[in-house]
Amino acid sequence: MSASRAHGYAGGMRARYVLLLAAFGLTMLGLVMIYSASSITALSKEGASLYYFTRQAIFIAVGWAGALLIGRFDYRRLKDLGIPIWGFSVVLLVAVLVIGYVSHGAKRWIPLGLFNLQPSEIAKVACLVAISIFAVQWRRGKLETKAFLARVTVLTCVPAALIMLQPDMGTTAVLVMAVVMILVLAGIGIRPMLGAGATLAALVAVFVMSSDYRMERVLGFLDPWADPAEKGYQAIQALYAFGSGGLSGVGLGFSRQKFFYLPEAHTDFILAIIGEELGLIGTLAVLLGFVVFAWAGFKIAMGARDEFGRLLAGGVTGMIAFQAAMNMAAVTGMIPITGKPLPFISYGGSSMLATTLALGLLLSVSAYGTLAPRAVRSSKAGAASVQRPDKERMRESSRDWRVDRRTHIPRTRRSQKAARRA
Repeated sequence: MSASRAHGYAGGMRARYVLLLAAFGLTMLGLVMIYSASSITALSKEGASLYYFTRQAIFIAVGWAGALLIGRFDYRRLKDLGIPIWGFSVVLLVAVLVIGYVSHGAKRWIPLGLFNLQPSEIAKVACLVAISIFAVQWRRGKLETKAFLARVTVLTCVPAALIMLQPDMGTTAVLVMAVVMILVLAGIGIRPMLGAGATLAALVAVFVMSSDYRMERVLGFLDPWADPAEKGYQAIQALYAFGSGGLSGVGLGFSRQKFFYLPEAHTDFILAIIGEELGLIGTLAVLLGFVVFAWAGFKIAMGARDEFGRLLAGGVTGMIAFQAAMNMAAVTGMIPITGKPLPFISYGGSSMLATTLALGLLLSVSAYGTLAPRAVRSSKAGAASVQRPDKERMRESSRDWRVDRRTHIPRTRRSQKAARRA
């Protein structure tokens, strides 16, 4: 391994550890805040104050175990599995419209007993994988621009339309923005992007105006005080929480808004409880955690030596960062309420599993991206070498590029004697 590749590998591993630290810190903070925000509601509805805390701890354990396992899987093998995974996610989206149950006016979940599966969370990641595959083919000249954009349109619009039928406008926006991130990284021209943006804006306007419920959300955002008991209630209660917290907060566990004042306190609006109990300092700590996570994710994406890894890591990072920004903007009253949870922090099994799945893909790119470009090894010897521990590969790479690479000709006995006489 050359010096530049060894240096790139070391940089990728540093970004990997920063990514893990940021994600783990946000997850642990979320677990603590879920208990604080949900204890009263859980005691009232479920008869146990630890109900939501315990379930979230299980989701975290399963999700993080899966993320670390996926991190040891060479992401380049997804090139053969991307389209089947996308197709499976579409089947789940159709199934939720048939057998899903309705909650808060939307049919988004499939009951599985232990938890409720939200197929749209899986569809986001599956769509990114599939589009990244075709983006690589386009960049290599195997697909014409029109054919590439046509496939991107189908791969995006089919799940987006099914998600909108639930309806779930927030997830649709996250999906579209993640696709846009991949197209930007792939180097698509500005004209297709402007055309897609104008079309999307028109569809959103029609979608909002076609529903009284969505129009109420927009009107409540524009002037929440016009109807503080109905349309603007949730937004106003969130602002009360931030205002009560001040700089340092009222103290962990001492929130007043969680006493049935703020709806969805432990899910979509958990940031408001963080702002109330931990103050501006706690809110800025959450923001900093996501900034660090995004920096590490894009660092991993830029460090990948193959286009597929670069696009996949960039799209996944953009998806998580955009969803976090959307949630924080909605809770603070900067945009209409979207109903999207805060990644790593909000309560929810499907959200946590989808977020940790995306984290696992980033870990995979950080571990194997610096080894590209190289065909995925199918032999046992190749598989064994790819699965060696990171520390062992690092030691070998550091020895490899530090040795003297000049050609050495072994001396014969006669030349050795001549050298001694000289």
